[in-house]
Amino acid sequence: MANKLQYESSTYLLHHANNPVDWHPWNEETLELAKKTNKPMLISIGYAACHWCHVMEHECFEDESVARVMNEHFINIKVDREERPDVDQIYMTALQIMTGSGGWPLNVVALPDGRPFWGATYVPADRWVKVLSQLSDLLQNDPAKVHEYADKLSKGISEVSLAVPETGQNESLNPALPTEALMKWKPDWDLKWGGRKGAPKFMMPVNLEFLLTHNFYFNRKDHEEYLKKTLYKMSFGGIYDHLAGGFARYSVDEKWHVPHFEKMLYDNAQLVSLYAKAYAHDPDPWYEKIVMEICDFMQRELASEEHIFYSALDADSLDANGNSKEGAYYTWTKEELTELLGDEYPLFSRAFHIDEFGYWEDGQYVPIRDQNDDDLAASTGMSAADLRSSLKKAKARLLQYRNKRPRPQLDDKSLTSWNAMAITAFTDAYKVFGKKEYIETALAAASFIRSYQLTAEGSLWHTFKAGKSAIKGFLEDYAFVIQAFINLYETTQQEAWLSEARSLTLYVIDNFMDDRSGLFFFTDKSSPTVVSKTLEKSDNVIPASNSVMAHNLFELSRFYDHEKFRNMAVRMLQVMENEMITYPYSHGNWLRLQLKMTQPFYEIVVTGKNALEKAREINSRYLPSKIIAASATPSSLPLFKGRQEKEQTQIHLCLENHCKLPVSEVEEVYRQIPELQKPEHR
Repeated sequence: MANKLQYESSTYLLHHANNPVDWHPWNEETLELAKKTNKPMLISIGYAACHWCHVMEHECFEDESVARVMNEHFINIKVDREERPDVDQIYMTALQIMTGSGGWPLNVVALPDGRPFWGATYVPADRWVKVLSQLSDLLQNDPAKVHEYADKLSKGISEVSLAVPETGQNESLNPALPTEALMKWKPDWDLKWGGRKGAPKFMMPVNLEFLLTHNFYFNRKDHEEYLKKTLYKMSFGGIYDHLAGGFARYSVDEKWHVPHFEKMLYDNAQLVSLYAKAYAHDPDPWYEKIVMEICDFMQRELASEEHIFYSALDADSLDANGNSKEGAYYTWTKEELTELLGDEYPLFSRAFHIDEFGYWEDGQYVPIRDQNDDDLAASTGMSAADLRSSLKKAKARLLQYRNKRPRPQLDDKSLTSWNAMAITAFTDAYKVFGKKEYIETALAAASFIRSYQLTAEGSLWHTFKAGKSAIKGFLEDYAFVIQAFINLYETTQQEAWLSEARSLTLYVIDNFMDDRSGLFFFTDKSSPTVVSKTLEKSDNVIPASNSVMAHNLFELSRFYDHEKFRNMAVRMLQVMENEMITYPYSHGNWLRLQLKMTQPFYEIVVTGKNALEKAREINSRYLPSKIIAASATPSSLPLFKGRQEKEQTQIHLCLENHCKLPVSEVEEVYRQIPELQKPEHR
């Protein structure tokens, strides 16, 4: 019989709805049940696209003998980490304290009040049963020992989750800190393959965007070369889907070859923004190709009927024998390729290394490149146009065949925070490439969030699925939506988006602020707390919600001449200063803000009848040190005060609200910005 997960909407939870384990969802009713029965909680956390989650389900949770042990001794709770990142944060912190590492599936055993005392990731069935039996015996025979450990661990979780150094509020920001941090991070650079040394390899767009911004100001040739190598090697690798676009989550090897095959919305959204900005800085056709292909992938495979985006595609699918296997949808045998491609096989084989370099395992190849189209054409004696045409035909034939394979499962929930990243991605792509469909996609998704995920009280919902909005929004939802709405204003110059961003910011200040640190809690003040509140501070594959909020506050302070917002952003940076310099790899977005706030940062104000066209032209150039406001009609924004012009188009370049004489052409503005004069690399 189905367990209580049958009533949930999460794809991941529904995976487990027919397990013999008596699974419960994470909610108040389940937590009360644990207290009422005085049973320990077994909390198992994962997500729909997680390969090892599927493995453990098959080995453990589908086994009736294993389920009997779990059901007898525990209240068993399944959690979708993407639905409940607050729960995941607490118990991941616990696991990292206990074991020094983390991952998914995340399995934790906790007292009935939620305090954990044991944790692990994937555990084989025989060991799983032994461990659970031992934990049950320990709790029965020596409860005092368990409670003592749980007390100490809970205290450690609180210390880690809420730890911030004391800092004075009158100290000035250190302009040298970003460069000092970068020099500390630099020895970890993989100069052969790009990214960070070793394996596994994550793309880390947060850090690469910091490096792009740093080089805008300081123009280091070696940094530029490393960044370009990383952008190329990532998109050459098997981690990139060369047939249909889109990046997998990470590679298990150092050369970006063999991915962990799930495709996540948040990775691809951030990488669209990164490659678009890289193109604006250095107009390389390869970057444009990657942006276009990822956007096509997102619109084709992740877009919903509501004009928002689903979360992910699974790593696993059925192979030719009907067995679930990671990567089965994406990999090829040499025999398949030879038969399908015929005369086109030799060129395809050379381009995508159907050889020892591209070999994976069990006769399977993961396509990987080591040259762009122009370089490959030169090495083959073909014209670049002929080569592209030939590869396009070969890829289309393979894609047609691949589409007949059993597809990876779609995680069809929509998350507000990830959709906001997608809005920013399509907005950034539109700024650089001007494709109307990109801004239409961004506006449609933003309008959906404003209409369905934003409540009358000014709060946000976190999830949407099957026509239902659910789960109170977390700080990440507000931070990324505010960022997206600011970006939409700068692109469309529709002031309603900026006004909405300001209103949401005020809501966050009222409902999420930690007065002690000046940072924001991950959950709002009215949300129940299990073990501890958390402050999400470290940038990872996704930037920390606090660092995104600090960027938002700084930019809004410039739009609205709002000193309080600026002071809040300064205080947040001051609090994080020691961690930025000590752990630079984990604070790329904070470091990027430190650059923006300690180096020249411009307000560009455009007025007059051609204001919107001029603004679009300015937006197409890589200029991370600016906000832009444009209006062809009167505006009440402080930036327009004394600068309004109805007929003649004027562009005002300002620093701290002090402006140079207005000019009429964009190139004249560029000539006034020293960082755009492209001096020789230092």
